Amino acid sequence: MEKPTMHMLSVQEKGGETKKTNQYIAAIAAAIGAIAAGTILAWTSPALPQLEPPKNTTKNITEPEIDIFSMNETDSIIDKNLTQVLLNSLGQPADFLLNTTESSLVSAILAIGAAISALPVGVFAQKFGRRPTMLALAVPFLLNWVLTIFANGSGMLIAARFFAGIATGGICVAAPMYIGEITETSIRGALGAFFQLFLTVGILFTFVVGGWTHWRTLSIISAIFPILLVAVFWWMPETPQYLLGQNRRRDAEKALRWLRGPDADLSAELEDMQKDVDNSARQKAGMVSMITNRAPLMALICSLGLMFFQQFSGINAVIFYTNNIFQSAGSNIPPAIATIIVGVVQTIATYISSLLIEKAGRRILLLQSCIIMGICLIVLGTYFKLQESGAKVAPVGWLPLLCLVLFIISFSLGFGPIPWMMMSELFAVEFRGTASGITVIMNWCLVFIVTLCFPLMKDAIGIYSCFWFFSGFMIICVFFVFFLIPETKGKTVSQIQTILGGSRS
Repeated sequence: MEKPTMHMLSVQEKGGETKKTNQYIAAIAAAIGAIAAGTILAWTSPALPQLEPPKNTTKNITEPEIDIFSMNETDSIIDKNLTQVLLNSLGQPADFLLNTTESSLVSAILAIGAAISALPVGVFAQKFGRRPTMLALAVPFLLNWVLTIFANGSGMLIAARFFAGIATGGICVAAPMYIGEITETSIRGALGAFFQLFLTVGILFTFVVGGWTHWRTLSIISAIFPILLVAVFWWMPETPQYLLGQNRRRDAEKALRWLRGPDADLSAELEDMQKDVDNSARQKAGMVSMITNRAPLMALICSLGLMFFQQFSGINAVIFYTNNIFQSAGSNIPPAIATIIVGVVQTIATYISSLLIEKAGRRILLLQSCIIMGICLIVLGTYFKLQESGAKVAPVGWLPLLCLVLFIISFSLGFGPIPWMMMSELFAVEFRGTASGITVIMNWCLVFIVTLCFPLMKDAIGIYSCFWFFSGFMIICVFFVFFLIPETKGKTVSQIQTILGGSRS
């Protein structure tokens, strides 16, 4: 007999009139954390060129030609005559510079911090609640920006990025969990896509602001978002599931009333939830139980698999090679503008995904994603192989640009938002905190591996072979999605557990 699980039923099914406005407000409030995470993820793109040296890291300045960022220092420099000033890779004066090792650490330490924090944050959310966990994560978010703003060397930047990783890994666990639990079945998919949508908004914001500001100025502006998270999310309720699990039925009813509206009939829904909470409390929710029972084991396999194929979709390879693709199309667009264009396409496509996800379903969006991305990767690999071989590819120079746009759109419709959304959908409440932590750890470990290995692969086997390598995983992904991933559209968590347990009825 399948183990009962806690779930949220659509109030409309019980005859009451439900209002969705407050559910959208609460989801947006939680998703501010995703914007904060997006600014952190994209920070290195505009900041590192300002912190890395050119071939000659110092220059004797004998003329009053100096960048605006050091205008206050110009007089003293000229008076002292022939004073050495550090210049970054953009030709601008810099307070300090990072060598190759330090620059790599600033980039890589984020993934390590995120992997370390994911499981403890999941356990913390299970024990103390989703809301206080989200609010507590504002602390490492702010620590990151304070250390970054006042950084006087590589040590402070590396420490800042470690705290940034802790905050980002934690928000990847807590925010999808919170959003998944406050929404009713009919809009769970749409609001679940908000996490990735707001993540792309944060990334785009950083590309736009960082392209024309000093890295300290960018950091000061980005520090607004953790403060905004606390200011807005402070007024949001805890999830009714957690409150019932803590024997706080009156608080759970109050939270659900605010989320569903004053006219909604809550009695039957609360009763069903209470039964599921009581049943869940009698179950052992440890790792052994998770891997020895079919439903949670299949949920874990599906969730980990989706994260694996998200990172091995080649998204990092395509983003990394964006400027080369634009050049192949004969474009003279500056790199900063090219990244902004990609960010705009990604944000728009993710928003469209949030509109389609409850109409088309999860499986069809995932399938189109891996099929189209696989085809685009094969075409890109073939194009750059022919280009390297000396073939005349100029007449079809537009082809890689078309593949880039199709790839970004396809990723943003499917494998961008859906793995994060399904992470909270697939697991029963007693496993959700721990399982989400494990899934996020997997994701960030893969981010670290792909980020570390891709440049080495590119140098060893060529960019075209890298594109073909990732296309192979997309072919495998088609079969993974088709045979293993259940359709969760319009289903309660209890129904999803039944499907994962082996019943298709």
